[in-house]
Amino acid sequence: MAFDPLKTLEVLEHHHVNFVVVGGMAAVMHGSDMSTFDLDVTPERRRENLERLSDALRELGARIRIEGAPEGVAFDFSAEFLAPLSVLNLTTVHGDLDLVMTPAGLGGYDDMTAGAQRVEIDGVTIHVASLADVIASKEASNRVKDRLTLPGLRVLQRKIAEGE
Repeated sequence: MAFDPLKTLEVLEHHHVNFVVVGGMAAVMHGSDMSTFDLDVTPERRRENLERLSDALRELGARIRIEGAPEGVAFDFSAEFLAPLSVLNLTTVHGDLDLVMTPAGLGGYDDMTAGAQRVEIDGVTIHVASLADVIASKEASNRVKDRLTLPGLRVLQRKIAEGE
């Protein structure tokens, strides 16, 4: 399966799922040259939204992504299943999708929408986490791969602030 985040975003938009793109893909959308091979989103946790998310995941053929199971593992798509989770790593027909309910160092969907940018890509309108939020989350997670990307993201943030 080829990684096609736009197709995943189209399905989420089609189902009217409220979410913010976070992580590496958000950094790329701000102009970062880092490579990413999955799409991370923070969905709104209201029940109605989780029900729409469940429908979108069904359409995407989502399965839980675990090591040793390349096709993933089937799971309950219900809003009840999704509600208490903090992170859910999935594989879909359009590539890997991670549901990150509360990114490290951030307060979740409601807190992130204030600084998020509304972006349209090929007719798909999405919210993308601010670069400051992406940086704050990568700092808080303190994973090796995130520490390696932080210098480049900080340079990008300075260039954007300086209008370059």
